[in-house]
This record gives sequence, structure tokens and C-alpha cells, in this order.
Amino acid sequence: MDKQNLFAGIPEVLDERRFAHGGNRRRMAETAGCAVEEILDFSANVNPLGPPPWLGQVVGQALQEVDAYPDPECTRLIMAASERYKVWPTQVAAGNGASELLFAIAGLKGFRQAVIPSPTYVDYARSCRVHRLPVVESPLADDFTVDFPSMGTLLATPSLVFLCSPNNPTGTVVSANDLREVAAMFPRSTFVVDESFAEFLPQDGENAADRLTRDRPSNVITVLSLTKSYAIPGLRLGLAFADPDVILRIRHNMPAWSVNTLAQRVGERCLRDDAYLAETREQTRLLRESLASGLRQVPGIKVLPGAANYLLCRMDRVGRDAASLQERLLMEHRIGIRLCGNYTGLDDKWFRVAVRGREDNERLIRAMEAVAGTARGPVVRRTRKTPALMIQGTSSNAGKSVLAAAFCRILLQDGFDVAPFKAQNMSLNSYVTDQGGEMGRAQVTQAMACRLNPDVRMNPVLLKPGSDTGSQVIVMGRPVGNMNVREYVEYKPRAFDAVKAAYDSLANEHDVMVLEGAGSPAEVNLKHHDIVNMAMADYAKARVLLTGDIDRGGVFASIVGTMSLLTPKERNLVEGYVINRFRGDASLLDPAFGQMFERTGKPVLGTVPYIHGLGLPEEDSVSFKEGFRPEADKLPADRCVDIVVLDLPRISNFNDIDPLYAEPDVRVRVAADARDVGTPDAVIIPGSKSTVPDMRALKGTGMAAVLRGLAEGRTRIVGICGGFQMLGRIVDDPYGLESETTRVEGFDLLPVQTTLAPEKTLTRTFGTHSASGHGVHGYEIHHGRTEPLSDDLRVALRDNAGEPLGYMRPDGRVLGTYLHGLFDADPFRRWFIDQLRMDKGLSPLETVQTAFGLEDALDHLASVVREAVDMDAVYRSLGMSGCCAQAPLFRRMGD
Repeated sequence: MDKQNLFAGIPEVLDERRFAHGGNRRRMAETAGCAVEEILDFSANVNPLGPPPWLGQVVGQALQEVDAYPDPECTRLIMAASERYKVWPTQVAAGNGASELLFAIAGLKGFRQAVIPSPTYVDYARSCRVHRLPVVESPLADDFTVDFPSMGTLLATPSLVFLCSPNNPTGTVVSANDLREVAAMFPRSTFVVDESFAEFLPQDGENAADRLTRDRPSNVITVLSLTKSYAIPGLRLGLAFADPDVILRIRHNMPAWSVNTLAQRVGERCLRDDAYLAETREQTRLLRESLASGLRQVPGIKVLPGAANYLLCRMDRVGRDAASLQERLLMEHRIGIRLCGNYTGLDDKWFRVAVRGREDNERLIRAMEAVAGTARGPVVRRTRKTPALMIQGTSSNAGKSVLAAAFCRILLQDGFDVAPFKAQNMSLNSYVTDQGGEMGRAQVTQAMACRLNPDVRMNPVLLKPGSDTGSQVIVMGRPVGNMNVREYVEYKPRAFDAVKAAYDSLANEHDVMVLEGAGSPAEVNLKHHDIVNMAMADYAKARVLLTGDIDRGGVFASIVGTMSLLTPKERNLVEGYVINRFRGDASLLDPAFGQMFERTGKPVLGTVPYIHGLGLPEEDSVSFKEGFRPEADKLPADRCVDIVVLDLPRISNFNDIDPLYAEPDVRVRVAADARDVGTPDAVIIPGSKSTVPDMRALKGTGMAAVLRGLAEGRTRIVGICGGFQMLGRIVDDPYGLESETTRVEGFDLLPVQTTLAPEKTLTRTFGTHSASGHGVHGYEIHHGRTEPLSDDLRVALRDNAGEPLGYMRPDGRVLGTYLHGLFDADPFRRWFIDQLRMDKGLSPLETVQTAFGLEDALDHLASVVREAVDMDAVYRSLGMSGCCAQAPLFRRMGD
């Protein structure tokens, strides 16, 4: 069927299904056999915050005027709208909802047809049919954006063009600049821009900042709905903006007293409440991203990205459609969704869900999981009190992660079933578990110290900074959205619920827990919403060891200061102190220990020496960026290969380089300045949290030109994840994830193109390096897909299913891959280094020089800490006197 002429010549009978709407709770309740109040309606898109708090007061005052007719001119309402949108009152019309205005606009004369890019709001076609205006539906592009070029021949005929932005149901936005250009090209056509959901858009984009009200071409009409953005659909209120002569024609097509007194007064107040709209935008975005993330975890459900307060979804399970999903949700869970099969261009697999409040969204996700057969089990609460030791610090980088790993290994050596836990971790250095969940690398190291498989319950909240003020928030291994500080503070109660549930579940399975704090427990500006330090210690009933880094100086002042800022209840949780990274004779500290006890009433339980060449992964990028890493003994410089690692502003997963540090014939340099690169044997571009900004930063320093020059010589260049994307020719960002520009040029060292996407790939991966035949292993964690642009490109690695894991030039000197952990496999790492040696004229060493693993390092760490800390005191604090000899008894008592 020709979609563009779908309604040509069709009789005037209106098809009830074709023009059905969501929001009919009464009919849903009748179908489900329940009361209307029991229905949770996701079929109608209304502000999830609910009506403004002042609504009742304004309605009460307006009731005093109901004994008189409403103002037919809506004078006060129109004045408020003209002040808000900076237009003349003669350019505004008010209506009984946006729908009434759209029907009035469809009745304007002088047009031979209506052009409606579809799928879109069904009432555009309905209003045109009522006025006997022929309708031509023009398909949207594959990405559901308006395809203006394909509409050119249609617009040559005087047309009334209906555009929805954000579009209902797809959530895509029409560019105001594109519309201005098209409106200028076709002056005999009039463009109706329905921005009923535009108030939900962020205010930093050109579509939201300029709604074509004051800076509007004369052949453009803008329609706004106040009922959606202010959650007052029962009052019905909309506004239209156009030239004065058009406004008069619209008003002539409307009945008298269209807008009642209550709606006028409420609308007047709405238009002056900017604070409510600002909160709406922030909360809606947060709720939308969280809902989308949850729904994407339901098998068989595809969720499209959107910009409004709703999400378009598709049922992708074979033999299932959205109608069966709707029926089960309604009958079994009293939840209503909006079927979208009546939208032109969509079939019965499509449906739409509104963004509602947090608890409602969670209920929908749980119901979807139940229908899909993947419902989560009930939250596991602790059935017994599990002894818990917590390591907190006086500052960041005080050694908490390493000490926690040490105590994990000590407890394991003493016969206990121990597990690590950190409620919230902020790090770009993440890891993907076997189940495809994302967690912090520090807890992975601690899990290895316990000889456990990494589990996202060990780090239920992970924050990955994307800017100075915002981070991606990952809960139980899955991203729930990007949040600024304020948004995350508001989200924290929900995050803490997940933290407590994860801890209870994990603590039920183990004899003892080792917890790690974050930063300092004495940050007075953060304590009121703390979920990772003393609040977590209190929940776990943990005994706290407060540690300070003496190598940084001021350790005694920082410990005393920290204790003075804690509440009495918090101080009672502290068992004692550990002085970390001491160089010299520890007996010289004894006088200070006495004063510490006098001032705080707590003892120093140990002084841990500075451990050289520890060989454990770094928790954050501080040491990396300072160019310092503990390394093994090295061969003379002329017998080593020189590897430069680029220092990216938003570097992530820099532990990919750790295996190289341990090799005796490898010297690793970190370079942030192009002048420091020189002519190394290899350059490694590591992962990045934000590829496009980091790529631009490298270009700005001249690094891209340096890399191109090196690529023509003997230097080998390797890009991992974000570094792989940078090596390519093009990075497309169609969803604006990292840039306002949809297409950015890469370094053009590999003929590949990357398209960024909202969905994140999280998977453990095993494969084979093509040139050497050696096995490789690691994990993928990235947004988007990279595809070759040339037949000359070679596949560098393949996974076990034969799919490409990366590409390289035919000469093998430039290689890119998404595989984190590329150098972890000992045989492949030695092969790679030997290639560099031969390039340099050195003989290959051939046999593996260093076995990359953490067992020896963890045992060494545990022995040092056990020697330095009063472990008898630690065990007594946990109620575990007797250490190893009592472990079996303790397990019996705890069961």
C-alpha cells in the first residue's frame, strides 16, 4: 500500500481503532474487572511530578468566579503567555487543550492538502478528515526523524504540514533551524509545530530554547500544551502562536467561552512558575533514563531513545506482539500501556509507555520481567548478624582498597569464607563480570583476594565521572542514567536501598565481610546523604579501622581532625587506626601514638610499611597520570622496548597496561604532551569515558599529527576501546551522547567508522589474535559499533564465535580493538613485545618472562599487613577470638 496516499478517497467514517488514544482508565478497569483506582496508567503521558503544589489554592480562588461566564478573550492568560514567550498578545490564542487548537487549525482555508510525516499523533489526520482536507502521510526516516528532502515535491503544493516535536510516539525532535529553512523554501505552505511535550526537553538545546514563538517564520504555527507539562489534563489547556491574522482565523474556528475560568486561572499561574518546569526537566530525564535502562534488561523488549516523558518500545520476541503484552500487564498486574499499531508506519509489535514516578516505574519493570519470565526473586534480607570489618580513610588515595584486599586475604588464609564490599565507588577503572555486569576494579582485586568470582553485589553503585559535575550512575552492574551532583543526591535514597539489599544478600552467604569506605567519613558537606562510609558501617554493624597515609604528611592531624568531626555514635564504630605507607623505623612513632590515644581514646593498631613493587592494580589514575608505577627490575635501557601510553583527560581502564609494567624488557612512559612522545617502539591509546572530547583534546595538543607521522615509520600503534574509536576515520554521534556535532573526524589511521549508541556493550570475551594465533581474553565495555570502510583492512582478533574483535592495517603496525585485558594473556604479551624487539633490531626473548597474576602479590601483601597490624585485636573486635583455630566453630555458630 502507498503510505503517502493512505487516506486519499477514504469515506468520512472515523475508525475507532485508528484514532484511539491512551488514558482511558475507566475502560481498562472494566476490562480488568477492578476499580479505576487500581489501574496504573502508563498509556497517558503526563508530568511524573504530578500537579504543582499550588494547584488546589488557585482552583479554590477561581471557584469564586464560576457564577459568571469565563472571559471569552482569555485576557489575563494571554498576557501571561505573551510575557513568558516574549510575543505580542495578538500572536497568541488559547484553547480547550492543544487538540481543540489543532482541530481549529485544520479548518483554515487555502490549502489543497495536509502533509503529515508519520508515524505521529493520530489526531492530526482525524482533524483534517473532519474538515475534508485530503491527507498525505509521508514516512519518517529510518531513525524516525523528519525527512524534509523527500517531502519537497509534496510541499510545492500549498499544504498544511503537521510536525510533532518531540514526536509522539517516537520522542524525536525537529530541528528549529531545519524547519526555518524549509519554511522559507515553501512559503505557500504552513507548518504547524506541535510542541505539546517540548517543556520536557532540556534548556541547553536550540529546539527547547527557541520554540519558534518569537523568532518564528510567518508561515509557522506553534502549538503548546500546558496539560502535559503541568499534569492538569483534566483541566484542558493549550496555546497557539502565529501571526495576528492567522490567530484571528483560528479563533473564528473555535466556540465561544472555549477555556473555562478554572483553566484560565491555573494556566496564568503555570506560565509564571519557571521553578516547577526546571525541576520537571531534571526529574523527568532522570526517571526516563532509569526506566529505559530497566526495560532494556527485559528480554525481548527494544527501547528507543527519546527526549520526552515517554518511551517507544517494540516487542521483539518471536510469536509475541504488544497486544498480548498489554493484555497480560492489564489482567495480571493492573497496568495499562499504549498500543501503537494504529500509528501509520508501526505494526502491532510497537507500544509506548509513559515516564512515571520511581516506584511506578519499578512496578512496570517488575511486571514486564514477570510477563517475560525473568522476574527477580524477593530481596534477600540478612538472616544473621555477619561480622564485618570496614576500612575507612582520612582522605582519598590513603590505601583503603589495598588494605581491604590485605584483610580479605588474611581472613581467607585463616580459614574464613570472606567477601568484599564497597557500597559506592567512583572510578573510570571498571570491570565486566561473567554475567555482564559492571563494577569497580578495586572490588575485583579484593574478590580475587577472597578467591571469589567478581559479583556486582560487591560494588552495587559505581559512578563513572563524565565531567567535573556529572557521572554515569551504574546500579547493580547496569547504567541507570547520567546525573549531575544534585540529581544523584536526590537519587541516593533509592541507591542506598539497592546497596542494603546487595549487602544483605552477600552477607548471608559468607562468614565475614570486609567493607571499604570512600574518601573521608568527615566530609561535613556530604555526611547528610552518606551511603558509603559511616551510614554503611552502621547498617552493617561493622568495626571501622581508620587509616591515614603518612607518606603524604599530616597523618596524625588528619586522624584527630576526622575523629573530632564524627558524631559520638560514629566514633563508637571506630576500633582504632592504621598508619599506612611508613618509611623508616616504626618505633619512632610511639610518642605520637600515646598522644593519639589521649586525644581520641582509640589506639593505633598497626603501622604498615611502604611496599615497593606491590604489583596490584591501581584504584584510580593518580599514580598513572603522575607517571609512577611500581615496576619489576629492568634490563638496561638499550635492551628494552620503549612504550608510550597516552594520558587522556578522561582515561578509563588504564589497568590494561599493568601487565607491561611487570616485564623486564619493557619501559613504559606516560605522555600527555605531543613533545614528550619522541619515537617509541609502540604507542598505546587507552580507553576513554568520553571518546569525542578526548579525541579533540589530543588533536588540540598536536598529538594526532604526531601519531600520523609515527604510523609511517616503525612505531606500532594500538588503540583499545575509546582509543580504537579514535584511530578510525569517522565517529558518528547521532544521539548526541558526547558531542553536539553528529559526525566527528578521527585520526584516520584505520579505515573504520564508529557509530555511538545509547546501549552499552558489557560482556566477557575470549578469542584469538589472528597474526600470532595466541589466545586472548578480557571484556568489552563500550557504547557503539565500529565497522570497516575498506576491503584492505584485516581482522586483528576474533572471538570464539568468529566475530571480529578488532582490526589492523595489512602491515599490522596499527591495531584497534574493543578488548580490555588485551595484554593479560602471557603468550600473546610476549609475542607482542618480541615483535617490538625485532623491529628495534633486538633478538626476541621468546619464552614468557613474567606470569601476570595477583596471587603472589596478594600473599605478599597479606604477610606484610599481618606482621604490621595487631590481628588479635582485630579478631577480638569482630567477636572472632582465636583466629584460624576458631573458624569452623564460628561458621557453625553463625548458621
